[in-house]
Amino acid sequence: MQAKQVAELLNEPACSHNAKSKSGCAKPKPGATAGGCSFDGAQIALLPIADVAHIVHGPIACAGSSWDNRGTRSSGPTLYKIGMTTDLTEQDVIMGRGEKRLFHAIKQALDSYSPAAVFVYNTCVPALVGDDFEAVCRAATERWGTPVVPVDCAGFYGTKNLGNRIAGESMFKHVIGTREPDPVPPEAQRPGVKVHDVNLIGEYNIAGEFWNVLPLFDELGLRILCTLSGDARFHEVQTMHRAEVNMVVCAKALLNVARKMQTTYNVPFFEGSFYGVTDTSNAFRDFAKLIDDPDLSARVEAMIAREEAKIHADLEPWRQRLRGKRVLLYTGGVKSWSIVSALQDLGLTVVATGTNKSTEEDKARIREIMGENTKMITDGSPKALLGIVKEYQADILIAGGRNMYTALKARIPFLDINQEREFGYEGYSGMLELARQLALTMESPVWPSVRKPAPWKTSVAPGVEVAA
Repeated sequence: MQAKQVAELLNEPACSHNAKSKSGCAKPKPGATAGGCSFDGAQIALLPIADVAHIVHGPIACAGSSWDNRGTRSSGPTLYKIGMTTDLTEQDVIMGRGEKRLFHAIKQALDSYSPAAVFVYNTCVPALVGDDFEAVCRAATERWGTPVVPVDCAGFYGTKNLGNRIAGESMFKHVIGTREPDPVPPEAQRPGVKVHDVNLIGEYNIAGEFWNVLPLFDELGLRILCTLSGDARFHEVQTMHRAEVNMVVCAKALLNVARKMQTTYNVPFFEGSFYGVTDTSNAFRDFAKLIDDPDLSARVEAMIAREEAKIHADLEPWRQRLRGKRVLLYTGGVKSWSIVSALQDLGLTVVATGTNKSTEEDKARIREIMGENTKMITDGSPKALLGIVKEYQADILIAGGRNMYTALKARIPFLDINQEREFGYEGYSGMLELARQLALTMESPVWPSVRKPAPWKTSVAPGVEVAA
């Protein structure tokens, strides 16, 4: 990938900061990829496409260190769970065998699994050597007739977020618009209800949580052409250009896809969230507003009234247990504000939230929800997080799995909110699961036990010293 292409991806016109300045997104800095490189970001964005063979072109460590690091779920194919790599060695580099190994790897994947397509992820070693992997992908497509999509995402290009955008660029350039959607099947049609096609961009179906929301789309007559990329299929990505509206779930990751679909195919987009009762309702209202169908708007309001009445009744016992508890939220991106909204729906107080991977628009939403003087965290070191817990007297730390041992060693309740989690929190029913997990975590009898002084510190007679 040329430096000019990288600069274009960093200077995303639809990012909110570009409306105020021409600074562009954060440029890669030395050491910035320690939290995830471009390859990692590209693979995260595309790996949930379940019927595709994902081949990592590079040394085996690139695949082994990053495979399946996102808890996405599939309702059908599990091909995305199979790790594939060209496993380049020193001899392959010295002898210039990288392109040949890639060609044979593609053939093996096609012969063994008959995938709908093959995605090839370029990594640092072949990029430095100069393998023309895009030419290999074109040759393989012509030879066997199955789409072979190049994703040029060498890790040294920059951060994980840049890799997300590179992945989106590959989908827009090579996949989106190459197929027309199937007709609406008769069983999905209802008298007097017009079906509208929509997309979700940046929705990864972590822990299967999008399935909490999917039945509501079906009820409203909103056909999801594609969720890029949770539980997606290759043919669905091909048809994304025919949607009436795009909802961007994770703006910093794939905003470039939504923006280019708007300029090329006239598909409007909005940014929304399915975390929390309020945000879930607002997301459906935004769909109805942009589609501009009065009948759809009426159905949306009827559905919201029914679901909100039910979930508020179900949540009330949990709210009684959670009200007034103080939360330190350390995450990023869309979750930095959408989870805040969900927690406030439950009556909790968010004392601070992380913004390390958040856009300027994300930060603006945080201020809107929490107030102008809210505490925003960029330093996620154990010392900084524990200092904030102590300063603000937080009752629980909600963060990613890497912070779990920091919390447990400090004897602080912890809940995993990032991609490794086992529970889905989207939609109305997801709120009930979130409330349940928060209550179970904070009310666990382990915390009073581990916070008590050790028995040998309380049972020694006065004046008697205990040997260290």
